[in-house]
Amino acid sequence: MKGLLLTLQITVVSVLIGTIVGLLFAFFKLSNSKILNWIANVYIAIIRGTPLIVQIFFFYFGLAELGISSYWCATLGLALHNSAYIAEIFRGSIQSINKGQLEAGRSLGMSTALAMRRIVLPQAFRRALPPLGNQFIIGLKDSSLAAFISSSELFNVATTQGSRTFEEMTYLLIVAIYYLVLVLLFTLLVNKLEGKISGGDE
Repeated sequence: MKGLLLTLQITVVSVLIGTIVGLLFAFFKLSNSKILNWIANVYIAIIRGTPLIVQIFFFYFGLAELGISSYWCATLGLALHNSAYIAEIFRGSIQSINKGQLEAGRSLGMSTALAMRRIVLPQAFRRALPPLGNQFIIGLKDSSLAAFISSSELFNVATTQGSRTFEEMTYLLIVAIYYLVLVLLFTLLVNKLEGKISGGDE
């Protein structure tokens, strides 16, 4: 159960950090600045083009010497990875909002930033929720890679117990059931969320 709680903690914190960073890079991609566009494109290309395990080890060997725990190394590695995909989710959801709504807000005397915050972003967040839910599920399964830097999450606990008792297959089956139940529960929640959002759009 401690491993399960740590797995959920790593997943939630990494997705939250990834959401903040992802939103920032989404704005970079939508910016009129070529420099910010270039920074966002390079960042997303590097993160999406390299394996997640490499990114986790990058934080582990880079930050462990500074006394940073394996928990935070894994969490930051996952957050970095999630942020690249979340940036594209937010970019797509913002671009899906009719530009006329932003122009209407400006015609009412709002600045571009104010119209974006009060009119565009609330609708964009609403449309981004289902894919963000799917990204959370992906992050949940990806959190098992934290075991490779000795973080005592669910998969690490299972493999350790399997090695101690020489019942590796038994514990692998148990941990597979844990992940399956979690994924099914969160998939159900995401599907319900999608249904409510699609119903609201109608």
